[in-house]
Formats: sequence, structure tokens, C-alpha cells
Amino acid sequence: MDMNNEFSHKEIEEKWYNHWLEKEYFKSTPDEREPFSIVIPPPNVTGVLHMGHMLNNTIQDILIRKARLDGKNACWVPGTDHASIATEAKVVKMLREQGVTKSELGRDKFLEKAFEWKDKYGGIILKQLRKLGASCDWDRTAFTMDETRSDAVIKAFVDLYNEGKLYRGLRMVNWDPQAQTVLSNEEVIYSSENSKLHKVQYKIAGSDEVITIATTRPETIMGDTAIAVHPDDPRYSHLKGARAIVPMVDREIPIIFDDYVDLEFGTGALKVTPAHDVNDYEIGKRHQLETIDIFNADGTLNENAKVFIGEDRFVARKMAVKLLEELGALVEVEDYQNNVGRSERTNAIVEPRLSLQWYVDMKKLVKPALDAVEQDIVEFFPKNQKNLYRHWMENIRDWCISRQLWWGHRIPAYYIDEEVFVASSIEDAIALAEEKLGRSVDASELKQDEDVLDTWFSSWLWPISVFDGFSNQEELDYYYPTSVLVTGWDIIFLWVARMIMAGYEWKNEKPFQHVYFTGMVRDKKGRKMSKSLGNSPDALQLIEEFSADGVRFGMMNSSPAGGDLLFDDKLCAQGKNFINKIWNALKLIKNFSVDENLEMSAKNKVALSWIRNEMSKTIEQVEKDFKSYRLSEALTTMYSFIWTDFCSWFLEMIKPEYGQSIDSKTVGETLNVFSEMMVMLHPFMPFLTEEVYHILKKQETDCCVASYPTTKDLDSDLLNEITELKALITSTRDVRNKAQLKKSVYVDLFYREDNALFLKENKEAYIAIVRHLAGIENMSIVNDDQNNLTAFLSGTSKYFIDLPQELDAETELKKIEEEITYLNGFMNSIQKKLSNERFVNNAPAAVVDKERKKLSDAEARIKILEENKAKYA
Repeated sequence: MDMNNEFSHKEIEEKWYNHWLEKEYFKSTPDEREPFSIVIPPPNVTGVLHMGHMLNNTIQDILIRKARLDGKNACWVPGTDHASIATEAKVVKMLREQGVTKSELGRDKFLEKAFEWKDKYGGIILKQLRKLGASCDWDRTAFTMDETRSDAVIKAFVDLYNEGKLYRGLRMVNWDPQAQTVLSNEEVIYSSENSKLHKVQYKIAGSDEVITIATTRPETIMGDTAIAVHPDDPRYSHLKGARAIVPMVDREIPIIFDDYVDLEFGTGALKVTPAHDVNDYEIGKRHQLETIDIFNADGTLNENAKVFIGEDRFVARKMAVKLLEELGALVEVEDYQNNVGRSERTNAIVEPRLSLQWYVDMKKLVKPALDAVEQDIVEFFPKNQKNLYRHWMENIRDWCISRQLWWGHRIPAYYIDEEVFVASSIEDAIALAEEKLGRSVDASELKQDEDVLDTWFSSWLWPISVFDGFSNQEELDYYYPTSVLVTGWDIIFLWVARMIMAGYEWKNEKPFQHVYFTGMVRDKKGRKMSKSLGNSPDALQLIEEFSADGVRFGMMNSSPAGGDLLFDDKLCAQGKNFINKIWNALKLIKNFSVDENLEMSAKNKVALSWIRNEMSKTIEQVEKDFKSYRLSEALTTMYSFIWTDFCSWFLEMIKPEYGQSIDSKTVGETLNVFSEMMVMLHPFMPFLTEEVYHILKKQETDCCVASYPTTKDLDSDLLNEITELKALITSTRDVRNKAQLKKSVYVDLFYREDNALFLKENKEAYIAIVRHLAGIENMSIVNDDQNNLTAFLSGTSKYFIDLPQELDAETELKKIEEEITYLNGFMNSIQKKLSNERFVNNAPAAVVDKERKKLSDAEARIKILEENKAKYA
């Protein structure tokens, strides 16, 4: 296969991705192999690829490609989430631009328009993931509102209702006035914001006395139905049985005594607005107070408010402050910091609202899901996420699952007057109604609930529903539980915990074996990426500039397990440089002049044996890193091996001298090592590795489905000896550089007869490697120090080099003295450790022996340095 001078990533990415699809390498059906399954966290159907998606899906692809290379039946299921709030908002906006409102269109026509929008614009993100190299089984692409997933959602709702784990109740909810729907507690984001604390006087009916309250929400005063004070507060004990007059509307309300009131906050008097505050609602229930709801669904004031009718709540706030001031009721306004809840989807400030909604009784589902994580039946990576999970599960609240939207799964509840019938279909509902009412029932009598289910109610079934798990037991038995879930810690409650609960509720089994939590993608300053800060790069533009493999490298090279990723596009540039390094290594080998008649030299035999040992050691470490999801560390290990060991050392060891040829066996073995190296790297950089794999030589299969290289028994002696040899070559080069010798100038190197390295079986090969890489003409033994030779140390061995000119004595003496000072300090720290009886008696013998070896090596090195010092003194 021909190769270009440069790695042309665009054409290579398109070529190989289409090839993989044609070969159906990503397709999975149950067979006799061990399954390895991952379900994609379904991105919103409205979404486009951003940095968080890039990180999450790169990790998933790495894991799925590694499993494929390990011979497992790898199945990565893609899909999208219907995203009720976000999608409905986009469709409403589109209709508004066309001069049509949602209400004018009606539910059925609106849903038609929504599906048209989804078919036209939805799912763009899945196409974009292909650019990244995502090896999903695209034939399995699921959508949370397709028929299979919808059937699963309806069945789940009916099951829970019939088992008494789901109910309808009037409760205070989180209301999003912009989306005009209820939100679950997990969909509300709280943060401290600057506000104003208003102190307002209420007249006491029938007297000249006043009582002062403090509030951040003067626009809700019209909904007040009591003023509460603490029973033990002496300031207000005389007001038992008294009534106050609500300013602006002149309505009398009782003064009540309740333990909830904080004596220290504000004035110690609390306005009670049961319709618009969760705690006030509870007080209202205890004291049987009237509930006056003064807000419309969109956050404007209704007729119950009596004033500011039709005004937005925040406009009404300003108007209320002005009116209170005019009435003389406003005492003072001070700056105040309070916790404000905002909608995760729209960022609108959430309004507490009393509403009749559907809830899942979570306390009935929580135990097996909590036990599974506590006992590592479902294993978290990193482990510290268990603490967060445990805290939430032990303090779990019921899940409000109804949403006041049209786009979503309509709640399968049907009403005749006050009677409710929950059923999978209108036919089943009629049957239930006829049984309950004891008469014939017509479909027109039943009115289906107008609300839809929370988007997460479909997502929590995802590991089951993507395999059609409520009707296709064969697929579910094979792929379920899935192998690993890759997701962000920020949805541990919204999604992860609920999926585990759903798994045990319907299948009495965990939904996945492992959960790998990714960190947040942040900029290099540690800030969260956002459009408003302008610090979120265009994901596709990065691929365009640095290639998919370069971006994947950049993402993973800065992504420690579970930690936040501090992204800098310089990391992608580093990935591009790595690609170029491999590409240049390939060109070097392909341009070797090969002589079929040459025998393999001892030097090349040793070099090949060493690089295979280094590769085996690398594979062993990479396998350990994969098992613990230390993927960034795995990549760093491979990067170091390829760049340093293979390219910088091995290729230089075997590279023939200028104008010389190389034997065919060395080249053949090198191509085999290079091929295995590409298979090892393939999960991280699939396009580059596939292209290089085929250019190297004629292969029996594609890199994508090759067998992952395995470890061999390590020759630790050889590894240690080559490490020593590399140190010698580096030291020799340093001496040459100090003497400012040109590369073309070759010099002689001498070593002592007792030098252990050159008493080894591979002595001749080692000498050949040193001569080849260090610019040495001859190597021979010298028994005594020679004044005409320059001495230097490598490790604890002394060497002599015949330089055309002497090194600067003063500089060398200073360097020797600095090293002796360092080594004396080093020895002192080890001697302290070895003089500690607790350390010597309790530490493993191998650890103690290692410390003793360090001490003896340092002593030997100081002895040699002192000899060298005498020469320069």
C-alpha cells in the first residue's frame, strides 16, 4: 500500500470509517463470544457535539474498541433522548416565527410538527460522532420516543401504579414559568445570588401597633394568609389572638405561633404565603390556613393578587416596593445574599407552586440499588463517588414525574370524573372502568391525562429498553447487565441512581457492572466551558485542524480518571505531533535499503529482543490501567514507549549507517513489532493506526478487528542491561557535547576490565550499539587511570574517553563537588531510615534490601567521583 509524504487525515478518516461500516465491524448480534456492551448516554435530540460529548464518547469508543480487539462481542448502542423541555421550546420558537402558537395548533398537529422538526434537525450529534470515530452499532440506534422505548415507558408506569409505588398527589412543586412545567428537585440548580431584604410593616387590626416582617419577595405579600412568630418570643407574646392587615390589599390575617420561626432571623416575624413557599405551605397545613395562589403559570400575577394583575413577577416586585414606600409600610431595604433555585434547562428562577402531580414513591425502590453500590456489585470508578451516591439515596425524596408539556410520553391515566384508571391502552382503560363502575363505558367518556412524563422516566429504563428488554428476553439475557456506563458525576442522581433502581425493579439485576465517572471539561484556567465565557472551542473545528486522532489524544492525555479535564488545544497539537512522529518512523522503515543476502547482526538481534520485552512490559501496564479505567495513564505509557523506546532508541539502534543496507529479517521483525504497536494504540487513535497497519505490510485482517497483543515472559536482565547501556550512551553524548565535537568526529571509549555490563553474554552486541549511537570508533579495556583520557561516570561505572581536547577542569570540578554534596545528603536520608528499628523490623524485606542497595550504590559512586576529583584538583 502506497503512502503519502504527510498524514492526510481528512481522506484517511473518511476512507477507513466507510470501510469499517461496509465490513459491519461495529454490528453485534448474540453469539458464543463473551459480550461487552455499552449503552450511550443519549444526548438530547436537539444537541450538537460539544467538548463534554467528545470526552465521554472518546472514552466509550476506547473501551469498545479494546473489547473488540480482545475478541469480545462488542456492542455499543447509540441513541438520542427526546428532551421534552428543550425540544418543545425549539418547536414553539419555530412556530412563533411562522406566526402560529402552540395552543392554536392543538396537541395532535403540534406533535406532527415536533416530529417533523426532529426528523429534519434531530440526531445531528450522532452523525457528528462518526467524525470522532465512534464505533457504535448504528443499526441499533434508539430514540426515547420510538415505539419500542415508548411501550417500555408505558409498561413501567402501569407496573409501578399497580404495585402501589406510584401515586398522584397535591404537593408543592418546583415550577419553571418559562417552560411552564414542573421540575424534579434534581433539575433545579441552587446558587448564592445578590438580592434585597425588605422590611415591611403590617398594622395590627384595632390598634396603632405594627409588626415588621423581612422578605426578599415583596411581590408575594398579596398571597399572605398569616404572620408567624415563635411561641417563646417575648416580643410578640401579647399578640396571641391578634390579627394583622396585609398592606396593599387591606386583608386581615391571623398572627400564629409556630416553632418553625427563627427568632434570630430578621425581625423574628415571618409572613406566611402557603401558595408560594414550601415551608409556608407546611405551616399552612398545620394551622389550616387559606391558600391564595396569586401567580399564573407564566409567572405573571392573576386576579387573586388584586393589584399588578398581568404583570410579570419581577416587574411586580419593583411595583410592590414603590407602592409600599408610598403607603409608608416599607421600613428599609438592605443588600442580602440568598440561595436561588434556577431551572437546569431554561435558567429561569423556579417558582414554588401548589400542584396536583404524579410521583414515584422512591423509598420503595431504593434499598437494592443502595446495597448494590455499597457492596460493589455495581462498582464505581473513582470510588469516592460512592459517598455522594449514598448521601442522596439515604435522603431520597419522591420523584415528581409529570410535566406540563405535549412533547413526551403522555401519561397513561384516564379519568371519569374523580375516578382514575391507569392502563397501557384506551381499551384496557375501558375494561378497568367497566369493572369498577359496573356499567358499559364508551371511549368518549374517558379523558386522558394532559401531562407527559419526565424525560428521565424514559432514560432510567435505557439499559433495558435499548435491548427491547420488556419483550425480547434473548437479547437482554445476552447483553444485560451491560459492561460499563460512562457518564458525568453531575447526573449521578438524575440518571445513574435511577437506572440502578429500575434494573432491580424490573429485572432484579444491576444494569451495568461498572460506572466510570468522567470529570468536567474545563479551560486551561480551570473555568467551566460555556458559550457566555467564549471558552468552549468548536468540536468539529478541532477535528478539522488537528484530526480526529489528534483531538482524541488531546482529550485523553489530560483526563485523569474521574478528575476534571483542563483542556488546551496545545494538547491536540501534541497529538498531531505524535501522529507525525509515527508517520515519520513509518517512512524511515519503508525507505530502508534491504539486502536479502545480509544476515541479522548480533546488535539487531539484541535490539529486537529488547524492544519486544519493552513492548510486553508496556502491554502489561496498559492492561492494568484498562482494568482500573486509568485510560489517560494507559495512553501516557504507550506514548512513552512509542516515542522514546521505539522511535528514539530502537529505530536508531537498527538504522543502518548512511549508504548502507539492512537485512530483511530485521526489517520483517520490525514491521511485526510496529504492527502490534498499532493494534495496541488503535483504541485511542483508530484512523492513524488502521492506515499505518496496512502500509506496513500485507495484513491478514484489519487493525480494527485484529487480536490485541499479549504479554510474554520478561527478560528482566536484558531490560536492566539495556537501561544501563542507554545511560552510558547518554553520558557519552553529554561528554561529546561539552567538548563540542561534531557528529562526524568519532572517538575511542575505554572501560575497566571488571565492568559488569561488558562481561555479559551480549557484550559484542552492546559494544556495537554504543559505537553506533554514541559516535565511538573503538571500545577497549583500560586497567589504570590515564591522564591523557577524560574520565566520566555512568551509574556506578567509570569510563574514559579519548577527546581531541581537554574539558574545562574548573567546570568539571564544580560539577563533581555538587554531585558529591547531593549524594552525601541522599545517603544521610537513607542511613536515618535504616537506623530506624521500626522501619527495618516492619517493612517488607525487599523494601529494606532496596534501601541498602541505594546506599551501597551511592557509596560506590562517591568513591569514583572522589577519584575523578583528584584528577582535576
